[in-house]
Amino acid sequence: MARLTFRGGIHPYEGKELTKDKPIRTVMPKGDLVYPVSQHIGAPATPIVAVGDHVLVGQKIAEASGFVSAPIYATVSGTVKAIEPRRLATGGMCNSIIVENDGAYTEVEWPKMKPVEQMTTQEKIDLVREAGVVGMGGAGFPTAVKFQPKEPDRIEYVIANCSECEPYLTSDYRRMVEEPELLLNGLKIAVSLFPNARGILAIEDNKPDCIAKYRELTQNDDRIMVKALRTKYPEGAERMLIYACTGREINSSMLPADAGCIVDNVDTLCAVYRAVAEGRPLMERIVTITGDAVADPCNYKVRIGTNYRELLDASGGFVREPAKIISGGPMMGFAVFDLDVPTTKTASALTCLTRDAVSEMAPSACINCAKCVDVCPEGLIPKNLADAVEHGEDARFLAEYGMECCECGCCSYICPARRQLTQLIKGMRKIQLANRKKK
Repeated sequence: MARLTFRGGIHPYEGKELTKDKPIRTVMPKGDLVYPVSQHIGAPATPIVAVGDHVLVGQKIAEASGFVSAPIYATVSGTVKAIEPRRLATGGMCNSIIVENDGAYTEVEWPKMKPVEQMTTQEKIDLVREAGVVGMGGAGFPTAVKFQPKEPDRIEYVIANCSECEPYLTSDYRRMVEEPELLLNGLKIAVSLFPNARGILAIEDNKPDCIAKYRELTQNDDRIMVKALRTKYPEGAERMLIYACTGREINSSMLPADAGCIVDNVDTLCAVYRAVAEGRPLMERIVTITGDAVADPCNYKVRIGTNYRELLDASGGFVREPAKIISGGPMMGFAVFDLDVPTTKTASALTCLTRDAVSEMAPSACINCAKCVDVCPEGLIPKNLADAVEHGEDARFLAEYGMECCECGCCSYICPARRQLTQLIKGMRKIQLANRKKK
């Protein structure tokens, strides 16, 4: 088996045994559904319903307000109770549409779709745009925009990111095991948009069953191949994935399309298939509820807008008091202080841990061991970047390529002095990006 990978990286405790062998369960929401109008990169969606309106499952309730934007659809039937700011998992507030669930789940009349093979490229892209499909691996970039690079003829690879390198998360794995036809057909649609492209199913080699399954399913398809990647974090990061699969490199000023690649997450490609073949908008996703503080960790098929607390209740609540609750995984997720927040298009997991290892460790002086340099997948010197931040040396930070950091957390993980390198660099990157916008 090939060992395709990238420079640097780490091997943290995976934690996937908690949920990887548990079939996906469907959770039906009980309380109100909350739909933030910003669930994607770009302009917020604009509400097109009013308080008191009755909505149906699959009805558009907010429309895209620009080219880089995405519409939002009701995932239950019921009455619009309010349109007001609500708190997100990030801790910030966002204008949201609140729908009182009537429990009937009455659906709109779905359109009759013509066969995919009879559709034009533009028709497929328009369906993906209208369905509100965005990158569901965490970034939330509108997928229809990604499918329209300046030079589509130069796209050589459409990569299905099946690595799922983040510890504890197994939602993509369960989707791949249980619904392979959705992923494969979604990838085929994406490949069909580019005349010179081939599809790659990029799967880490800690999933040998998936590698075998998809090789069997694609053995007669000349346009799709399976590549087994070495299990290493952050193999699923876009730049690392492209390099591991193709040997091509990109930096922060480039897009994957500049390297002839398009990269999409597993759930995103499933949503692409549903949008094009079935005419269904993005209304659900798989979410992992996991961690040693959870009574019954599992993966759930969740209607977007469902409250996180309802998912935790479906897992039996806490078996022990958590020291830290993370939205996402422990490497790139963020701490949550309130569970009364909605799931969104980019919500991948809730990781509840009985030990907060980071808070237990007090940082000390750098010992110049260079371990952070060894593991940095971007080839940076994190120690120098953190020093520049601490001394307020913006010019030095930029000169040492601080903007190339992908914020994976490898340097903080490996640092024996327990310096919060990633947090320092991430904070400075935000400041620099904000300064660029002002200029």
